[in-house]
Amino acid sequence: MTVKVCIASLEYPPEVGGVGESVHRIAHMMLDLGYEVHVAVFHSKQRKFVAGETQRARIETVDRDGVLVHRLYPPARSTEPILQDFLSEIYSQLKMLHLTYNYNLFHAFFINETGFITTLLAKEQNVPVINSIRGSDLHKHIFNAKQHGQTVWILENSDWVTFVSRDLQTRGRILAPIIQEKSSAFWNSIAPIDFSQFETPIAPGELRGTVIGSVGRFRDKKGIEYLMEACGKISKQVDLTLLLIGDFADRERDYWQQEVQNSGLGDRLIITGLVSRETALSYLPIIDIFAIPSLHDGCPNAMLEAMLAGKAIVGTKVDAIGDILENDTDALLVNPASADELAVALQQLAIQPELRTKLGLAARKKAIEQLNPAVEQANWQTVYQTVLAESLLTLPAVNAIKVYA
Repeated sequence: MTVKVCIASLEYPPEVGGVGESVHRIAHMMLDLGYEVHVAVFHSKQRKFVAGETQRARIETVDRDGVLVHRLYPPARSTEPILQDFLSEIYSQLKMLHLTYNYNLFHAFFINETGFITTLLAKEQNVPVINSIRGSDLHKHIFNAKQHGQTVWILENSDWVTFVSRDLQTRGRILAPIIQEKSSAFWNSIAPIDFSQFETPIAPGELRGTVIGSVGRFRDKKGIEYLMEACGKISKQVDLTLLLIGDFADRERDYWQQEVQNSGLGDRLIITGLVSRETALSYLPIIDIFAIPSLHDGCPNAMLEAMLAGKAIVGTKVDAIGDILENDTDALLVNPASADELAVALQQLAIQPELRTKLGLAARKKAIEQLNPAVEQANWQTVYQTVLAESLLTLPAVNAIKVYA
């Protein structure tokens, strides 16, 4: 019997985003294990595409390397879409997919919107459901009073819940103690990357001295203001360039422009603007120190890529950053929101190239050995088989899942 799995996601390539990358990776892991994998893509941001015009509902389905990807577009009967109408229609379209394909398992990524719709449908159709917590869903959205009850309901009604860090798992178990025996935490993985295949990028400015770099879509949780302040603190003692590979969130742009001015870095701060993942990877070999000063961050792919590149990393003791990296062994770890601690760590690495090399090699070794896709695939296989076995499907024996205590 071929098991049919429907993964519900907010995004999927070619859309850019950490959730989309993870869903793409996991979908193909399960495909390689013999599952029939479908991905249903929906997000409230799609309302922007239909605002100002009306249109009938449609589902666009394409086969992307063996994975059936269904992009759900609800009807736009008004030029001013209402969120609950949008989500209600998305629910109907997801149900239509289920009636067409008869899924054996649902798997939702990101608990808000996606998790609620998927869990509600799964329970109504008596189909097991897995919910995967990625970061902001429990770090930020849980503080929305209107979403609190819904979030707890989703956790309690999941057949299994996965987390990408111990911090997230601890919070989930506090909110819904019932998931103690039906949850696990394990990290994202990273496939080997040949960095020599990338051409050296042309930075939009002169790279001077020690290059301190960070990659991402810079917004509230990334802690970039503390990184800029730290670089400003040591810039009189250390010749440096702070290279931000990405751009600031539009809605916070005024705040970030203010922070750029306050940093006093001037032309020592270079911001590339939004770039493709391939371009971002091409910058890593020219970085001396990779900084990830997040206030909270799930399990960031950018950090895993920096580890593979053998970069010396300065990170914060939060989420999977603090889980994966070990201070003074394969990185330097500091407390979040501390420009002073960041400054000390950055200066230490700037003046000790031999320490940079030591930490970078250790980080790369850990990425290759412990963050290998085969490890993550085995964990997902165990979760899927455990959930399906409990729904009375006959499945082969499973491997022991690698979970945190």
